[in-house]
Order: sequence, then structure tokens, then C-alpha cells
Amino acid sequence: MYRTGRRYGIKILILLLFLAVILGLGYYVLDRYTIQTVYVEGNVHYTEEEIKGIVMDGILGDNSLYLSMKYKNKGVENIPFVDVMDVSILSPDTIKITVYEKALAGFVKYLDTYMYFDKDGYIVESSSVRTVGVPQITGLDFQYVVLGERLPVENDSVFNEILEITKLLNKYSLVADKIYFRSVSDVTIYFGDIKVALGDDAARLEDKIMLLPGFLPELEGKSGTLQMEKYDEGNGKFTFKPDA
Repeated sequence: MYRTGRRYGIKILILLLFLAVILGLGYYVLDRYTIQTVYVEGNVHYTEEEIKGIVMDGILGDNSLYLSMKYKNKGVENIPFVDVMDVSILSPDTIKITVYEKALAGFVKYLDTYMYFDKDGYIVESSSVRTVGVPQITGLDFQYVVLGERLPVENDSVFNEILEITKLLNKYSLVADKIYFRSVSDVTIYFGDIKVALGDDAARLEDKIMLLPGFLPELEGKSGTLQMEKYDEGNGKFTFKPDA
């Protein structure tokens, strides 16, 4: 009887010690890894505060160890424009949130909704809010739009043209409001009230776009069309036609 009670007491003691270790470890993790500083990078469509609110929401939302495991190599659901968010620990109380947004080539407006598509023409997001920095694509002929499916245009090669133009705009730090396709290769780009008519000389596309960072500041405050349909390598001058 005595030995049985003694063994039972030892088991209770071991259990209490185990619980004490667990509680102590838990307290250490909660205290040691409480977040004090947060860095955010890669965000375009959301502010730093919005990203912090999304990532650090819920129980243990202020614990760096928990968040690093929660978001490790994991996609994000129900957050438009965001594909993945990664949380890395810089120090126990400091984290860095890296946002990987979905690659958007442009958007079309359909039934008062902005439908955003990727470089291959697949609709990846729909929103009632227009996103700054993503150009509206006009001149495309389509009858319907389905989220997750390719925009049903007559000539799919237009997506290659859109991708080429957006790459060049990014290369030369240009932000267009709208890109109008009269045909697959006949393009006009809108920068506010300035329309840049590039024409259908696809071979000279970069030669023309690379000149815009020098031209556009001179046209600030004006309204009209910069006629760049014909490229003269030796001249480098184009006509600006003000709106009537």
C-alpha cells in the first residue's frame, strides 16, 4: 500500500513538473517573441497598416514565432491581389512581412467592375476599386468575363503586346492610366490628359517609349495628343496636337 501511494505521488510530481516546464516554456515564448517592430515590403495595393492588420489578426497575432510558422510557404485566401505573404523573424521581437502580389498586366471594365488579368490574359481578380499603377486596357472586343478564365478576345496575341508595353513602361518608370488598342499593334497610351499615339510600328516600340520620360514633363498641364506614329531616328521630334 505504501509503495503504491509512493509511486502514485511520484507520478503526480512528475506530471506537475512537466506542466511547470510547459507553462514556463509557454510564458518564455509569449514574452520573448512578443512583436515590437514590424517591417513590410512588397506591398503595392495595401498600406503597411493594412498588411499588419491582416497578418497580425487573431489569437497570438503579436507572436513572431507563431506568425513565422503560420505564413511559411502558404498562399493567402480571400485577399484580393495578394498571392503569398511571408513572415521572417529578424529578432525575437522584430519581424519582416514580405508581400508577393499577383502579377497584373492590366484590367478591363465590365458591368461597373474592374476585372484584373495577368500576363496571359487570365482574370485573377475582380474589384469595385480601381488600383493605381495598373492600366486600363480598352479597345478589346469581348462579350463576357469569367473569374479564373482567359479574357475571351478574338486575337490572343494582344496579351503579348500588352505584356511588352507594360514591361517597357516599368523599365522607364512610366505609369499609364489607359492603353487603347485600335488593333493588336496600333496603340495609344494615356497619361492623364496626354494621349501618346504610338501607331503600328511594333519594331520601334521601345525607341518611342524610351523618349517619353523626356517628353511628358514638358507637356504637364496640357491636353492633347503626342503623335509618335512615325519614328525618325535622326530627328527625334514629334508633333503635339492640343485638344480643341
